[in-house]
Amino acid sequence: MKLSTKGRYGLKAMFDLAINYGEGPIPLKSIADRQNISEHYLEQLIMILRKAGLVKSVRGAQGGYMLAKKPAEITVGDVLRVLEGPIGLVDCVLEQDPLECDKAENCIMRIVWEKIRDSMIAAMDSITLQDMCNEAEKRKAESQNYMYYI
Repeated sequence: MKLSTKGRYGLKAMFDLAINYGEGPIPLKSIADRQNISEHYLEQLIMILRKAGLVKSVRGAQGGYMLAKKPAEITVGDVLRVLEGPIGLVDCVLEQDPLECDKAENCIMRIVWEKIRDSMIAAMDSITLQDMCNEAEKRKAESQNYMYYI
């Protein structure tokens, strides 16, 4: 499984908002510049995240975007599901609306795909944006020249 730029860049943007949580609305241009993401593409991702209730917008001269919840309440899984869709390596074991297969009952590969899917879900749902921020702060404290890269 390979994440698309949608998932990778969306998680980068959410991490940026989490790092700046509590500082008020963050202009999209600032996020785009810091994370090296096209502002136009970032607009599209932020709209998806806003519709899903993970991000909120503030209009006006001092406007921008901010997390709709605390960083500790948003998991990597939350973000990736919104941007990438249901988690699963193959269509027959997607976590939502898996495709029906007449061989599913006796399919050994399905068991393998389900175990991998379940492990991925457990990992993604166990990591919050706050965890990512804590790790970044820890690394920053260990190195004078540390930059946030994701």
